[in-house]
Parts: sequence; structure tokens; C-alpha cells
Amino acid sequence: MNREYHRWYSPALEQDMELLVFGHSGARVLVFPTSKGRFYEWEDRGMMNLLGHHIHEGWLQLYCVDSVDAESWYAHWKHPGARAWRQVQYENYLVNEVLSLSWLKNQNPFLITVGASFGAYHAVNLALRRPDLVSRTIGLSGIYDISRWADGHGGGHIYANNPSAYIPNENDHQRLELLRKLDIILAVGRDDGLRDNNEYLSTALWQKGIGNALRIWDGWSHDWPYWEKMLLTYIGGHD
Repeated sequence: MNREYHRWYSPALEQDMELLVFGHSGARVLVFPTSKGRFYEWEDRGMMNLLGHHIHEGWLQLYCVDSVDAESWYAHWKHPGARAWRQVQYENYLVNEVLSLSWLKNQNPFLITVGASFGAYHAVNLALRRPDLVSRTIGLSGIYDISRWADGHGGGHIYANNPSAYIPNENDHQRLELLRKLDIILAVGRDDGLRDNNEYLSTALWQKGIGNALRIWDGWSHDWPYWEKMLLTYIGGHD
């Protein structure tokens, strides 16, 4: 299996950033770690072995990125606006640096974003903000309402990075057309406290004519053994 380690100074984030690449061809997959997680989390959790066949066959090429959660939404000492601004810088890093690297290495136009728990927020938020770039997004046990990290603040970059806020108000025709072409898969446990938010976002999307697959799994299902099964179920499409 092709495995590459990359590190460079990010102009967007003004610090060194690291990532791992797995595979040689196929759909490009942007992989986000869980809250405050590292770029090697999915490898450590055995997810590359889980997807080994897909990677060896050249169906998928994964780009596992680092998070800056501790500098953005989890930086409780910062004003919420500053937390949101760090999120904007993170997106700039992803789009202008990581995805640019992925395109240099692999011109497959199909891009998947995927993450679990807080990583699902990043995966789905990026897809909903940039449907011109993303083809499929897979959120595993995700949260899509950033309010609890905003301390009662809204508007500006906070609003613009809160899918539960901006999707109900989306009225841009061009963006709506792009969003309606996006494959959106939201998987969550029936007993997961985040189920209500997943159902809310799914409904908000449908109300805008944006199709999506909401999949409710038995039990809590908010842990790696469940995410493994979810990933294998949805990485190739809807069940």
C-alpha cells in the first residue's frame, strides 16, 4: 500500500501542518479525525487495513489531515468570533493547500469528505460550503450545530460555519443546484444524543430540495467499531 507522509508550513494557518496519504489512485477521500485528533488517528485505529482492498485496487486515495480544533472551536479562552476565524483559515488550508496537493497527485474529479463525531462536522460543513469541490460527504455520528461552541454568539463566520443555521436560509440558486448534486450520507445511532441534530439537518436539506440519506443505526453506535461498519457500508455509496 502506498503511504506518504507530508509536512509543510501552511500560509493559511501560519504553522507547520502534517498529513498522510494512502493509495495511488481512485476517488480522492479527505479524512478528518475526531475532536482535536491527529492526522494519524485513522491509521492507528486500523481504518486503512479496513479499507485495504479499496486502496490496493486503486478505488480510493485517502488524505488524512490534522485538526486545529484546539485552536478553533475548542479554544474556549478565545472570543467565539476568533474561534470561527480559525475555522475559516483551516478551510483555506484544506482547499488551497491539501486539495491542491491531491489534485497534483491525482486528477480524479470525485472527492469524498468523511469524518466521525466532530470530524463529521468538518466533513459535512466543508461539503455544504463547497459543493463545487465535493461529490460525496459521509458524516458518522456527527454534530452539525456549532452553537454550543459559540457561547450565544452568531452571525459572521460563526453563522457561515454552522450548517444547522445556514442551510435553512440557503436561497442562492447556483449553490442550491450544486448542493442537489451532492451525495450526502448522515449515519447516527438511534440512542445517540446527536440523533436529533442529524434529523434536523436532514429535514432542513430536504426542505430545500437537497436529497440526503439519513441512516439510523441500532443502539448508541458512537464508537470506532460502529464507524468501521458504517464506513464500509457507505464509502461506495448509499446502502
